[in-house]
Amino acid sequence: MARQARAVRTREALIGSAAEIFHREGFTVASLTTISTQAGVSSGALHFHFASKDALAAAVEEAALARLRAVTEGWPKGAAGCLQHLVDVTHGLARGLREDVVLRAGFELSGDAARPPQADLREYWRCWVEEAMTLAGVAGELRPEVAPEDAVSAVVAATVGFEVLGARDAAWLAPGTVTRFWELLLPRVAAAEVLEVLTAAGSGRAPDEGSGAGPEGENRTD
Repeated sequence: MARQARAVRTREALIGSAAEIFHREGFTVASLTTISTQAGVSSGALHFHFASKDALAAAVEEAALARLRAVTEGWPKGAAGCLQHLVDVTHGLARGLREDVVLRAGFELSGDAARPPQADLREYWRCWVEEAMTLAGVAGELRPEVAPEDAVSAVVAATVGFEVLGARDAAWLAPGTVTRFWELLLPRVAAAEVLEVLTAAGSGRAPDEGSGAGPEGENRTD
């Protein structure tokens, strides 16, 4: 059991180190020697767990996808409605991209033209937003003239844009940036009676918090 636990810790250390190096230097430039040194692991131990840099990148993507699923599935839907749930999850995603280098590296690997992604986080995110917006349409939360697919395009383009720009300037992933985006979009897409109760800054508590308000307080759209 002790040996197995050490193997798990070694693997996790390598994935974390690889995520940092991939994020900082890019997949093509990153070297396995740098990754193993930063992780405090021998080159032989690295190759025991991962046969190649591609295999290590695939492991980072898998770990990042698990984190992304935790973001999309971890926020309670409650009685607030589909649009509010979507707003809350986008705030959770931005926070994850700010704080979790594995999640950030997974997104960056998905957009790296040097290699085909093993787990395409951006495509997963697009599909999730599409499902959430479709449910909002079915629930009557969208304005009659708004097609769900058009709203999906706006949300995906903006959030993925924040993710890309946030790699160089963290302000793009700040709670205020996400809030202002929703303050601009919600009046355009949300039905009038729904808009009155939506909170662009996020409602409820994050899935890993015991209490407290959403990001940056209760800044509403009205």
